[in-house]
Amino acid sequence: QVQLVESGGGVVQPGGSLNLSCAASGLIFSFYIMNWYRQAPGKERELVAGGRGYYAESVKGRFTMSRDNTKNTVYLQMFNLKPEDTAIYYCNAQSTLGIAGYWGQGTQVTVSS
Repeated sequence: QVQLVESGGGVVQPGGSLNLSCAASGLIFSFYIMNWYRQAPGKERELVAGGRGYYAESVKGRFTMSRDNTKNTVYLQMFNLKPEDTAIYYCNAQSTLGIAGYWGQGTQVTVSS
């Protein structure tokens, strides 16, 4: 029933920008905290944006997360992208009750010259 569908990934040059979106369905959107994670090959999945204004230090000042509750969609605006940002980016929905969590299938972001 629950679906999280990411989109907007692609290949971009260093210094470029990319906008990701995650459309949620099958859940009461306002009951969930939305987060963005990323995972590069051979590395652990890391939280890059989430909670109430949280950003990983590596992306702070370059990434901005927002949500549109009328569209059940969360966004990740990424600016000044670096090669180290290359990863699969995952949308995550975490119940505010701490009971349920859901993941999208991910969208690939590649930053390369």
